[in-house]
Amino acid sequence: MSFPVESQTIKVPGASLYYEATGQGPLLLIIPGGPQDAGLFADMAQRLAHRYRVVAYDPRGNSRSTFDGEEQPLDLDVLGDDAAHLIASLGNGPAHVFGTSGGAQIGLNLAARHPVRVATLVAHEPPTVMLLDDPSEALAGNRSIVETFHRDGVEAAMGLFFSMNGLDMDGPPDAPPPEEMPPEAVEAFARISANFPYWLAHGIEALSLYKPETEVLASGRPRVVVALGERSQGQPIYAMGSALALRLGIEPTPFPGDHVGYETDPEAFVAALERQLAP
Repeated sequence: MSFPVESQTIKVPGASLYYEATGQGPLLLIIPGGPQDAGLFADMAQRLAHRYRVVAYDPRGNSRSTFDGEEQPLDLDVLGDDAAHLIASLGNGPAHVFGTSGGAQIGLNLAARHPVRVATLVAHEPPTVMLLDDPSEALAGNRSIVETFHRDGVEAAMGLFFSMNGLDMDGPPDAPPPEEMPPEAVEAFARISANFPYWLAHGIEALSLYKPETEVLASGRPRVVVALGERSQGQPIYAMGSALALRLGIEPTPFPGDHVGYETDPEAFVAALERQLAP
């Protein structure tokens, strides 16, 4: 069964946020990571819509969420406030929140600074660099990616990012060639690719330099789940997420796949997410 999707834009201070909503039930907010947008999570939203009112959005500066004027540097407090404004505008809160990668960092900011807006946060593989015992190597790596972008361009910088993080730049091995992709997938790929310059110039370092307020989050209100991909073990992102779980005094929760398990094994990934959100 396919659930109808409602697309809307709301005004927040300094920007307009685009979101897509589907389904009925408790509110579940999906926060994309890095240069991603709501379109990447359309399949996940459909799989969850039988139980939740699922809302995925484009974080400001990405795709259809635009600044009022000139683009601004990425600020985690501003992005956390955006998520809080969105939840408040939708009503039916507090919301369950799923954030992945940089979106998990936004979720952690939201949960710490606007706890009344969040019921449960599932933080999937957050790049919590600053919680490592020695973050210098990871920070230097991110700096080299930014320098590569300014010197050699987007493709070289993204190639370096993927190789440093053990990711496949070509996507899942069973992904169809571009000429066989459905039109909506081609459109999403084009939008996300257009976000790379902003993310490389303003996003990657700001997201990794953000240090979550673990003393606040460790209170248990709202509940925080640190989700780590079973195939991410040995990768830098796994160490970062494990450091967060340690600071929160909880065990990380295994999730299917790696950093993009929601794409490579969507059925199992959604089942794991539903188990964490169940009352």
